[in-house]
Amino acid sequence: MKDVYIVDAVRTPIGKYSGSLAAVRPDDLAAHAIRELLARTPGLDPSRIEDVYFGNANGAGEENRNVGRMAALLAGLPTSVPGVTVNRLCASGLEAVIQAARAIALGDASIALAGGVESMTRAPYVLPKSERPFPAGHTELYSTTLGWRMVNPGMDPQWTIPLGESAELIAEKHKITRAQQDEFALASHRKAARAQADGLFDGEIAPVSLPQRKGDPVVFGADECVRAEASLEAMARLKPSFRKASEARCESPQPKAGGGTVTAGNASPLNDGAAALLLVDEEGLKATGREPLARVSATGVSAIDPQYFGLAPVEAVHRALAKAGKGFDDLSTLELNEAFAAQVLGCLAEWPEFDPQVLNPQGGAIALGHPLGASGARLAGTVAHQLARQGSGVGVATLCIGVGQGLALVLER
Repeated sequence: MKDVYIVDAVRTPIGKYSGSLAAVRPDDLAAHAIRELLARTPGLDPSRIEDVYFGNANGAGEENRNVGRMAALLAGLPTSVPGVTVNRLCASGLEAVIQAARAIALGDASIALAGGVESMTRAPYVLPKSERPFPAGHTELYSTTLGWRMVNPGMDPQWTIPLGESAELIAEKHKITRAQQDEFALASHRKAARAQADGLFDGEIAPVSLPQRKGDPVVFGADECVRAEASLEAMARLKPSFRKASEARCESPQPKAGGGTVTAGNASPLNDGAAALLLVDEEGLKATGREPLARVSATGVSAIDPQYFGLAPVEAVHRALAKAGKGFDDLSTLELNEAFAAQVLGCLAEWPEFDPQVLNPQGGAIALGHPLGASGARLAGTVAHQLARQGSGVGVATLCIGVGQGLALVLER
């Protein structure tokens, strides 16, 4: 097995739903990330790239089903460079990184690109297609932005509850209060705002130039959902999103908020964005003429009951660390995607030996955003950049995945 290195990682700033990136197609977002990634390694001949792996959770619209290939062509890569799109829902971007790393480790490639993209703003509506040639009557229109659609009637109804209701179940299981979730969300915004102010994202963000109807283009260069002014008082005024007061089963210290514990304030928003990473073996590293950010050490994947999907990273991280021969005490950073505050706090409750001080040191998805297919690649790149700044260390990128899966990647430097 060959050693696999991450040479560089870039991402677009993360746009809010119907925000700054709303006019940008997902394939163009992905192409921008690829172009900017390669521009930072001018000594690399693009024709030496042996495959492009891209994650995407939707695929139903402008991604045109294989956004990996589309983005490679739009980015100006030689037509001889292949491209593939992978889908493990919210962890699709991390799955792409892992598949690229696996190909290099096995000797199937020396240089590969990996990443992910999602435009939740531009996700289309879809119609089911009738089995009859001339159907009569009405049909239902489904949004592909997030969550279940056209559910198979054979699925256990408990498995197909809304994602936010799953977060409520985790809050109930671990007795996580509304106040704890709001406090965690506030900390995420504060860490992200501090990281922005300190320039910690500058090494990974590739600003996007946005044409205007009149005048010069506007440069979009910072994550759009970070709220430096966030407060517990403002969060406490938000109404729960998934349960009414009579349905709330987890005690809340803010009963006037309307019951339930999961709100728009302590959950990740809907977002647009893309990320890309350059992965190589020793030979490929020489071709780049650069020092790598980090080395791929191990991976882990797990699955649990779908209604508790948010807790799946617990076992995925255990498996990845065991393969790497590491423990929680070895970690200098762990980036756990913040789909919901309840989900992260539930994982922490099941990791009693883990030091939460190294969790998401620059904030997480509650503040930065969660553009589904891009998030896993964003996390991997963020960990790699953190390790490079530290000079040494061990880091983990991990996500929960709808329908009950978890994925983890261990990086070392």
